[in-house]
Amino acid sequence: MSRTLPVEKNQYVDAVFEDLTHDGAGVAKIDGYPIFVPSGLPGERAKVKVIKVNKGYAIGRLIEIYEQSPARVEAACPIYKQCGGCQLQHLQYGEQLKWKEKHVRDVIERIGKLKDVKIHPTLGMSDPWRYRNKAQVPIGEREGGLIAGFYQKRSHEIIEMDECFIQQQKNDNTVQTVKQICQRYGISAYDEDKNKGILRHIIVRHGFKTGEVMIVFITRTENLPYKKELINDIITRIYGVKSIIQNINGKRTNVILGKETKVLWGREVIYDYIGNVKFVISARSFYQVNPEQTKVLYEKALQYAQLSGEETVIDAYCGIGTISLFLAEKAKKVYGVEIVPEAIEDANRNAKLNQITNVEFAVGAAETVIPKWYKQGVQADVLVVDPPRKGCDEALLETIVNMKPKRVVYVSCNPATLARDLRILEDGGYKTSEIQPVDMFPQTGHVECVALIELK
Repeated sequence: MSRTLPVEKNQYVDAVFEDLTHDGAGVAKIDGYPIFVPSGLPGERAKVKVIKVNKGYAIGRLIEIYEQSPARVEAACPIYKQCGGCQLQHLQYGEQLKWKEKHVRDVIERIGKLKDVKIHPTLGMSDPWRYRNKAQVPIGEREGGLIAGFYQKRSHEIIEMDECFIQQQKNDNTVQTVKQICQRYGISAYDEDKNKGILRHIIVRHGFKTGEVMIVFITRTENLPYKKELINDIITRIYGVKSIIQNINGKRTNVILGKETKVLWGREVIYDYIGNVKFVISARSFYQVNPEQTKVLYEKALQYAQLSGEETVIDAYCGIGTISLFLAEKAKKVYGVEIVPEAIEDANRNAKLNQITNVEFAVGAAETVIPKWYKQGVQADVLVVDPPRKGCDEALLETIVNMKPKRVVYVSCNPATLARDLRILEDGGYKTSEIQPVDMFPQTGHVECVALIELK
């Protein structure tokens, strides 16, 4: 017999919020049935309109708050409620950090079935605003003029925006200036319904320590009209520009970057530092967007690795070598592996740039390359993993259990997959000693973690 749900679509209900979801929505329950409501905070009593009903949960809209949480604050951003970029601006920053710690603990206990792991308070920022060094902004048209902004929640409707409170100010200013220059020369915006027009996105990358700026035009067509004039105006009006790039994406797709990239002016890359290590950043490079907190994250990973200078370290999912090069300063030898060939090219360039010679990088899937190294006699004392949101590949976890490094340092951007993978490693003879949450993305529901896992 199917269960009758306690609410129906368009119904108004009085709700008390008990918790937050992983993406920061308030959680209320009606007869044990959960309703997820963006902007609700634990402890608040509110009137909610049910807007979507599923078998396991409903989605609601906050209509009126009867009893307000003392942790509620006015969101700084005027378009916060429309834009999908931030989820927690209405929650005091200190409370955001506490919630992120609680969220990590809850997930580790519920999914990983780990009750006695030491989870530290979240490491936050002294100033949790203006931290992002990369703006990736869709371009549209309205009443004959270009607009730049972010997509409205769960839609492809662009919310026009002059500034974003989590972007570095220089990025905001650069996006607005480039938009004005394109408007001046009549560059049309891409229309995804008709698959016409030219300019799809503007990407701005900014070297946090160097001040260098890269501007990327993402266009539907190979031809970019008024190229010389655009370049001349940009280098005249924007300080610090070292690289102007065009990326061509002619496909009808939500994927932002196309396969073809060419330099319109200046260098192919810009440079930046994390700590004392210098990095080359290309248009396609994955590079952490919050350099200040990246340093905090990597220093914690380095601390957990407990290197004396005699260890062999393997860095799975090494990307452009960011963690590998940090570790190489303290290790005997570091091996890095990454499936993206361009990332390994950047990793080798970064090693050369910093004159670091005790690293070796390979292209391939970690779960294929690491067993091959193991057969060749490479025995890791410490293994570092920094996987994508889906977590580690099962074959890699199996390899770790067989290889038995003394320590595994797990850098995670998703507490749920971290918890799942920790359970597998625990069952394979490891013990999770401690976990340090790090707030890489203030004002959002995201939290990064570094876990120290030691061989029993």
